[in-house]
Amino acid sequence: MKNILNQNTKENFPKKLDWKIIQSEMKNKFGLDIYESWLRKIDFIDEFTNYVLLSVSTRFIRDWIASRYLDQILQIVKSYKKDVRRIEFIISENKKEEDKNFIEKNYTDLPNKKNISFIKDSFLQYNRIDPNKNFESFIIGSSNKLAYEASKKVSEDVAHYNPLYLYGGVGMGKSHLLNAMGLKLKEKNKVMFISAERFMYQFVKSIKSNEMVKFKDYFRNTDVLLIDDIQFMNGKEAMQEEFFHTFNALLDKGSQIILSADRPPNKLSRIQERIKSRFSGGLVVDIQNSDYELRYKIVKKKIEELKILYSNQIEVSEEVQKFISSEIKTSIRELVGALNRIVSYSRIYSKAPNISEIKIILKDLLNLSENKVNIDQIQTSVCQFFKINKTEMLSSRRSRYLVRPRQTAIYLSKILTSKSLPEIGRAFSNRDHTTVIHSVKTIEKLKKQDTELSVNIDTLKNKILYKNSQNEV
Repeated sequence: MKNILNQNTKENFPKKLDWKIIQSEMKNKFGLDIYESWLRKIDFIDEFTNYVLLSVSTRFIRDWIASRYLDQILQIVKSYKKDVRRIEFIISENKKEEDKNFIEKNYTDLPNKKNISFIKDSFLQYNRIDPNKNFESFIIGSSNKLAYEASKKVSEDVAHYNPLYLYGGVGMGKSHLLNAMGLKLKEKNKVMFISAERFMYQFVKSIKSNEMVKFKDYFRNTDVLLIDDIQFMNGKEAMQEEFFHTFNALLDKGSQIILSADRPPNKLSRIQERIKSRFSGGLVVDIQNSDYELRYKIVKKKIEELKILYSNQIEVSEEVQKFISSEIKTSIRELVGALNRIVSYSRIYSKAPNISEIKIILKDLLNLSENKVNIDQIQTSVCQFFKINKTEMLSSRRSRYLVRPRQTAIYLSKILTSKSLPEIGRAFSNRDHTTVIHSVKTIEKLKKQDTELSVNIDTLKNKILYKNSQNEV
């Protein structure tokens, strides 16, 4: 990722986050059009130990920002406040002061506040159940039908399957089902819905504040415990020990335990065997990759929702619906994100995009070759384009005819892959991450000054993304 912050800023983190500075960085990072259209709508509410609370006016804006820009915004924030690990949003059309009053009210009006008084940010950390993510809004297909039916059964009959363990890839609907179960079960039960990461955070916090007794009482005094992304407990021995005893205590008292992960219990790494054994002792259900029929149904449903939101002012052709349903296969979340982009394009330009325009709009999501872009492919393509030897490019030689292709390959590796700066550096003969940053900055600067270089890089990018010339846009 482009590093837009100077070194002095990074080394001297201010005690309080200055949102005006963050806004300026976002404007520089994403450009004026994107900033004015989307990011300007973000209001800063407050900052906490390891997260920042922001506000937007609608769920659509929140989802759009989250799907397209959230990771990069988080990196900008972390550059000024290194302890920040995530960004939270609330939906509010009110002014900032009213938002703060809303938070304060919820902090003080929480049920059973005597039991959780030590958890100062409970409102944000726990039971963040979305009323819109219910069973009715969950779209069923052959890939998720079993998980749906099992979830429905548990929500109707607590402790029928105990524990219930759902697993599947990113963006396949696990969190939606956990949310739906929590929403249904909380009508008659005391429900705790938390991520593994937040469980760990509160565990560490309780140890530091010498309040482990309260921690144990709080988590063991519930009828239903839902934990999302349990794989994040890997390697945390002390936390696993506490979770194991909490798990047993809840089972002994007949409480329902519901878990989600990105892999089956036996594939969890650095998780105690006795814990994995207990996960496997209940019902384990796989949410498989979505098929075309399911993706198409989801697209249809989301378009209906967006038409209601925008009073039928949007139009997505049947051809486009089928195209994205067939091409966006990685996750449901990316599919919805792609649809949001198309709708946004349609509203901004007052026209329905055709397939050629869709390919441009979604070029970072579409992978027409069915292969993930990797650094080796980028290096090979760059060497072929500049007609140089790959060994020469990766060498320490600093000849001009080698330096520019090397910088270009590093730049493309940064924007076309999810690899970190150190990982990219290692792929280029163990170069330091500062070299990677310098290369990215250099190419971005030269692109603005050198039209020919800019065209060459765009050509390379299309060849790498689409490989076959007939698929280039």
